[in-house]
Amino acid sequence: MAYDQIVPDDKDWTFVITEGCNQCSFQPYPARETSSRLAEATKYYEKALANPNVSLRPSEGIWSPLEYSCHVRDVLELFNERLTKMLTIDDAQFDNWDQDQNAIEKDYENQNPDEVLVELRKNSELLSMAFSQVEEDDWSKRGLRSNGSRFTVETFAIYLMHDIEHHIYDIENQLHLGR
Repeated sequence: MAYDQIVPDDKDWTFVITEGCNQCSFQPYPARETSSRLAEATKYYEKALANPNVSLRPSEGIWSPLEYSCHVRDVLELFNERLTKMLTIDDAQFDNWDQDQNAIEKDYENQNPDEVLVELRKNSELLSMAFSQVEEDDWSKRGLRSNGSRFTVETFAIYLMHDIEHHIYDIENQLHLGR
């Protein structure tokens, strides 16, 4: 299947930081719980990547569970880099990241699920550790995304977890795994 059939997601999801997400039922939470939430989410992706249908797309315009898992793996890596920037640079600025272009360049649909799982676990553990070490005064440090969206470390954590947990919702609707 070609990636040109995937409908790009250009929606600004920052509203979930304060409003939650009606689609996946995500609700804002205390950001200091991010490490434990990442660990729980990773368990779900382990289950999804073990499913024999992990590489099947439900339709031409929607990613497979494998592709969502690749995306999550890369989001975890990206957010670890951005968190480091926010903690070390005042008003850190983030370069644009095109998730759809990234999927094409890394050929998500042809990746090995076992390798994706190893990398996803590693990236989750690294980011979880980084969030667990955020000092109380650092939760208010700021970063700016290239589209103008402003984050604190606290809102950045909530935004991250929505992305990770929303894709669990997406996969559940395909594989019927349940949490």
